[in-house]
Amino acid sequence: MANSLRAVQSRINSTKSTAQITKAMYMVSQSKVKRAEKTYKSYQDFMGRIASMVSEIVKKASDEYPHKLLVDREVNKTAYFIITSDTGLAGGYNNNIFKALDETIKANHKSNDEFVTGAIGKKGFAYLKSKKYELLNDSLVLVRDDVMFMDIEPLAQKFIDAYLNGEIDKLVIIYNHYVNSLTQEVRFEELLPIKEIEGDSNNIDFIYETGIERTLDLILPMYVKDIIFGIILDAKTAEHSSRMNAMKSATDNASEIIDKLQLLYNRARQSVVTNELIDIIGGANAIGGDK
Repeated sequence: MANSLRAVQSRINSTKSTAQITKAMYMVSQSKVKRAEKTYKSYQDFMGRIASMVSEIVKKASDEYPHKLLVDREVNKTAYFIITSDTGLAGGYNNNIFKALDETIKANHKSNDEFVTGAIGKKGFAYLKSKKYELLNDSLVLVRDDVMFMDIEPLAQKFIDAYLNGEIDKLVIIYNHYVNSLTQEVRFEELLPIKEIEGDSNNIDFIYETGIERTLDLILPMYVKDIIFGIILDAKTAEHSSRMNAMKSATDNASEIIDKLQLLYNRARQSVVTNELIDIIGGANAIGGDK
C-alpha cells in the first residue's frame, strides 16, 4: 500500500510540473497573439492603401496593356502554397492545412503532374516531402515569430516567375485565417492570376515616368508579394492563437487529472490510516483480553 501511495504522489508531482510548463506556454502564446494581431491589423491598413493605388493603375492600363498576371488562361498546372508552423504543440493548426490540401488534390487532380506545391514552415515542408509531392522550393523556409518580408520574398518570387514563364497556370494559397482568439478557419486564396483588386477609388491621375507597361511589371509582382506577406501575418496570428488554446486545454486537463489523483491518494491514505487504527484497536483488545 505504501508503494502504491508513493506511485500516486509521484504522478501528482509530475503532472503538476507539466501543468506549470503548459501554463507558462499559454501565457507566452497569449502575449504573442496580442502582438501578432496588432501587427496584422496595422498591415491591413497599409494593404488597403496599396490596393487603392494598384486598382487605379490597373483600371487605366488593363484594356490597353493587359498584363500576364491579370489575364486568365487555361489551367494545366496548379500551384498550392501552404503556410504552416515551424514547431508543434498548436492543436490542429497544421493538420487542418494538410487535410485541406489532400482533399483538394484528391478532388481536382488525377495525377501528380497536374500540380506543384510549396510551403512556408518546417512542418509543411516536411509533410510535402513525405507525401512525395513535387516541390517548387527545394529548400526550407522558416517562419519566425517576428515575420520578415525578406524571409518569404525569394519563394514568392519563384511562384511569380513560374507563372510568368508558363510553368504554372494558377496559384492557390492554403492557410489558417485568424477569426478571433477562439476561432481559426482554413482559407483558400487564389492569388494568380490576379482577380479583382479591392481598393477605394482615389481618382489620382498618376504620371508614369518609366511608362505604364514598365510600371505594371514592377508594381504587380510587388503587390502579389505584399498580399502573401499579409496572409503570413494572418496565419502567424492564428498559429499563436491555436497554440494558446492548446496549452490552455492541456493545463485544464492536467488540473483535472491532479484533482482525480489527489482524490485517489486521499482515499488510499484514509484506507491505510483506517487499517492502522483497526490493528491498534485489535492489539489493545487482545492485550486487555489476556488480563
